[in-house]
Amino acid sequence: MARLSKSHPRYESLKTRELLVKSVEDGITHKTGLIAHGRGEAFDYIIGEKTVDIADESSRVAAAALLLAKDPVISVNGNVAALNPKDCISLSKAIPAKLEINLFHRTEERVNKIHELLKRNGAGKVYGLNPNANIPFIDHDRSFCDKEGIFSSDVVLVPLEDGDRCNALKKMGKKVITIDLNPLSRTSRDADITIVDNVVRAIPNIERWINNYKEIQKDKLIEYVQEWNNEEMLKEILTYISKRLNSMF
Repeated sequence: MARLSKSHPRYESLKTRELLVKSVEDGITHKTGLIAHGRGEAFDYIIGEKTVDIADESSRVAAAALLLAKDPVISVNGNVAALNPKDCISLSKAIPAKLEINLFHRTEERVNKIHELLKRNGAGKVYGLNPNANIPFIDHDRSFCDKEGIFSSDVVLVPLEDGDRCNALKKMGKKVITIDLNPLSRTSRDADITIVDNVVRAIPNIERWINNYKEIQKDKLIEYVQEWNNEEMLKEILTYISKRLNSMF
């Protein structure tokens, strides 16, 4: 990794980029993951590289939905594994939820390396190594899943998702929670709960709400989820972005 100065105004951003470049070299992240990250980073820059109020609200409702779930799963791809494996594992234990590796550019080598990375960081059982089921409605490698994992889940947290699989999971009757900095993406628009935030901030934030809600009555959690309007949230975040852009000059 390049030597970075903490005094650099873009230190955190540069550190993340270097981490992803190294993860490509190590076989964790696919090179197209760098393009996806760059797209998200542009939106993060626009929203101010912080968790805005509506994103925090999304994380709150996501926590409620995950606590209500009978069989929740956190889907892990190369970027997520590279950026915050410990946070994903910590969240999975707090809920609790299963972890499953799911990749668009899937090779057995990448799957095994991500599995090893998760295990080194304290994961228990990880699903997705030997997929034995398929998500219908899609015909690429992201359809491969575990019968005891994503296939049988009722709620799936899919950070950095692609629109095709998000839509397919919805058609299967699953509640989909996504983390996507682009509020215009198909994933953001199709998901039940969209968190427009950087995944490195959002996952710990969901866990914070999980811990806050451990003792709350189930009826209250149901109310939070039922009252959520994802379309209105997306309108609100786009309004926020527009106002911020107009106020910068």
